[in-house]
Amino acid sequence: MDRTYEVMYIVRPDVEEADLDKLIEGFSQVVTNGGGEVTNVEKWGRRRLAYLVRKFQDGIYILMFITADGPLVAELERRLRVTEPVIKFITVRTDLENKRVAKIKAIRATKVKTSAQQPAPPPESAPAEAAPAPAEATA
Repeated sequence: MDRTYEVMYIVRPDVEEADLDKLIEGFSQVVTNGGGEVTNVEKWGRRRLAYLVRKFQDGIYILMFITADGPLVAELERRLRVTEPVIKFITVRTDLENKRVAKIKAIRATKVKTSAQQPAPPPESAPAEAAPAPAEATA
């Protein structure tokens, strides 16, 4: 049973661009060789970390969207854990959230908006009445 996941991992800031590309390709190969699919990979670039992680203040953020089963995700996490340039990672299952959002959208689509039920009243075109001239006071 394939599920969708977001895998965010942070790489050390001193990794060269060529090594970073090889690292991303290696993790993508783990997913594809295990029968999963990498739908998208986003390089977010170098960013400041919220706190020190393994004595680093900065890190290179990578976000992978994958479709895989549980054992394949466990293998990917194991490899992320033992790969030295990766300083932090998190995996989030997103298929349940996508299913919940789709259900909410379907429910909202069946409901009719109240503004669509009642037509707007036509604007009233009241004639502008001339104000009476002020009466002059006699003294």
